[in-house]
Amino acid sequence: MRVDVLTLFPGYFDGPLRASLLGRARDSGLLSVAVHDLRDWATDRHRTVDDVPYGGGAGMVLKAEPFFAAVEGLYGGIEQRPRTIVLTPRGAPLAQERVVEFAAEPGLPLLCGRYEGIDERVHAALAHDEVSIGDYVLAGGEAAAAVVVEAVTRLLPGVMGNTASGADESFSRGLLEYPQYTRPAEFRGMRVPDVLLSGDHDAVDRWRTEQAEERTRSTRPDLYRAWSQRTRP
Repeated sequence: MRVDVLTLFPGYFDGPLRASLLGRARDSGLLSVAVHDLRDWATDRHRTVDDVPYGGGAGMVLKAEPFFAAVEGLYGGIEQRPRTIVLTPRGAPLAQERVVEFAAEPGLPLLCGRYEGIDERVHAALAHDEVSIGDYVLAGGEAAAAVVVEAVTRLLPGVMGNTASGADESFSRGLLEYPQYTRPAEFRGMRVPDVLLSGDHDAVDRWRTEQAEERTRSTRPDLYRAWSQRTRP
């Protein structure tokens, strides 16, 4: 997969893209990430990419021209661009179902906003998707872009060592993940549930399902209701 990130702060991604799964995926050729400075597509000697908002108001707005020029320069034209994502607080919440869709794409341009946002014409003409990672406001879209890259990369074939490990994770089945334990069996008076030590795989599966349901019901009732409606008559 090819990912192109358009940002005012390319240095933001230096650490995350070298660490853990992302670093290994890039080293193995499973993932290609290019981080581009939006100012490279500015047309004046001051490399200006923002201006005051029409109609007045506080702050600055990122101009449309650099984004259009960048997409055209990277992909040969607007029509040739892959599925393009603008990271914005107004976007649809990032959910695992959407991550699965993104992971099936050959490429993803990620457009990072700053200040008061991006000129609406970028949203209208370039964005296939507008994505938010939560109901809060960040200084810019860089953190959200890093989240998208990591979430998508984990689903690329060959990235995760154990392909089965993703099947039971939180959100993959519509439920939060069941509790996990490892050695020792007892630690400071806290013992691993006996069923996990029993060797009875059917009993373990039933326990894990019950725990996942209860954890989701108590922690995320919204997810639990949606899951119940899908799976129960």
